[in-house]
Amino acid sequence: MLFFLFQRPRVCILGGGFGGLYTALRLESLEWPSDRKPQVVLVDQSDRFVFKPMLYELLSGEVDVWEIAPSFTELLKSTSIQFVRDSVKLLRPSDHFRREPGESCTGGIVHLESGTVIEYDWLVLALGSEAKIDVVPGSAEYALPFTTLEDALVLESRNIQLFLGYLVSCIREASTSNDSSSTVTDLEVDSDHKKLILDLQPAERGRQGQILEADFVLWTVGSTSQIPRLQPPDAPYVIPLNGRGQVETEETLQVKGHPRTFAIGDSAALRDPSGKLLPATAQVAFQQADFAGWNLWAAINDRPLLPFRFQNLGEMMTLGRNDAAITASFIEGLTLEGPLGHAARKLVYCLRMPTDEHRVKVGISWFTKTAIDSLASVQNAVSDMLTSS
Repeated sequence: MLFFLFQRPRVCILGGGFGGLYTALRLESLEWPSDRKPQVVLVDQSDRFVFKPMLYELLSGEVDVWEIAPSFTELLKSTSIQFVRDSVKLLRPSDHFRREPGESCTGGIVHLESGTVIEYDWLVLALGSEAKIDVVPGSAEYALPFTTLEDALVLESRNIQLFLGYLVSCIREASTSNDSSSTVTDLEVDSDHKKLILDLQPAERGRQGQILEADFVLWTVGSTSQIPRLQPPDAPYVIPLNGRGQVETEETLQVKGHPRTFAIGDSAALRDPSGKLLPATAQVAFQQADFAGWNLWAAINDRPLLPFRFQNLGEMMTLGRNDAAITASFIEGLTLEGPLGHAARKLVYCLRMPTDEHRVKVGISWFTKTAIDSLASVQNAVSDMLTSS
């Protein structure tokens, strides 16, 4: 059993991604009455927070591990947040039971894989999702997931190519050396590693299908929720889920029928005013974390809760080393591409880092790298000019 000081509210946050970590930091930043500041415990199976939108830059060598994957210990050292590295085994919420006025109420219990039991007053489900790799024929057998820091470290220093505008219909092992393709990647692999063949179908008009030969296939398509397997076997539907296994929530991010449980990020099924499910993106989770933190504060202090409204700020995509595209929805027609888009994207992500201290460290590191790269480019250009003359 993980013990708390019982006179203060107990908040358990499951998942240390954009939703969970940023909710914990939001709770830490708010002003609390002395007797109501909650005891916050953050549970994650990894010892590091991973800034997933920049995993590709880790492969390309543009960023270092410490920059996009700082340890929770480092990030939380100046806070009162307690971090527990463990995996969730079972959820037993009790906030759906009817209680008499004045009867004491707890939110429920979380069982961890280590045997630790956490009793809480308030729960935040921010477990994210797991890679769903069995999507097309051959993907489970031959593709490698690319969703975690461990996935990226295995492939670090590989030469990765992006193919946009296509759907993968099949992945198979090359039967002979004559099983050719129109595009070949140049990854360096062991000589005994067999080639893979991808059948690509166009996802846009004007494109033609391709047969692609590759040494490795990184799979980033599709995900599956962790929540269904965490429900108690004697009450498998105690937490309401949609067909994708995501938790059904109210506008306030509270789980339907569970006033002391919040769900955010990939774990949650929340719809916009038009009825469309919000996308499972870092941008959504980041904004939900701010509302979840505030609404927890409001619920604990008997204040009205706020309905969540997602503000689409635009889209950003890396297109390769020193190349990206960024569009801002609040400025019509604005699109930044190439090195300028790449610089803008890194600036935005630097500002989105979890803590002020980490933002400063990352900002200095990236600025220094950019200055060194720019100086090297100038020196090479001058050297080429002198040589040609």
